[in-house]
Parts: sequence; C-alpha cells; structure tokens
Amino acid sequence: MNQEKKSKREKRVYDEAFRREAVALLQSSDEPLAQIATELGVSQWNLRDWRKQYGDSSGSRKLGKTSAAVQSELARLRREIQNLKTQRDILKKALGILAEPPGNASRA
Repeated sequence: MNQEKKSKREKRVYDEAFRREAVALLQSSDEPLAQIATELGVSQWNLRDWRKQYGDSSGSRKLGKTSAAVQSELARLRREIQNLKTQRDILKKALGILAEPPGNASRA
C-alpha cells in the first residue's frame, strides 16, 4: 500500500502555469522555500528545480536591477508622451487658426 501511494506521488505532473506561479510566489514572498512548498503541496526539491528553470538564480537582487531598468524605461516613455501631447496641442491650435473663416482673420 505504501508503495502504491509513493508511486502515485511520483507520477504527479504540474503544468507550466502552476510552476511559474509557484516560482513567482517564492520570489515575492519572504517565507522560506520549505514553507511555501508545504503550503502548495509540492516537494522542496520540485520548487527548487522550478526556481532554477523559471526564475532567476540570484533572487531579488536581479529583480531589483530589472525593476530599475523598467522604472527608467517608464520615465522615458512618460517624457515622450508629454512631448507628443505638447506637439498635438500645438497642431490643434494651428488647425483651429487655419480653419477660421477669412472674414474673422481680417478683423484682427
């Protein structure tokens, strides 16, 4: 009977989405790997292997660099959006001036 349960446990297959979510939880949590594995109902070894496969090996240190790069890109894109809005507003004003009837332009 014990061998039957053990063989069923070995045959358990987790889909990729579950594994990626488990790794994301591990990386975002301050809890130890063993505790997260227990909560998810997987072995520590599976979770460790998934982290190697789907996560980064350096943990939050690499995530911090990635986050800084993302923040830098976000700031650059926000500046670009502001410049484009300014250009759009200028074009709207110019179009409004050009679209006025000639009679209004002679009064000014």
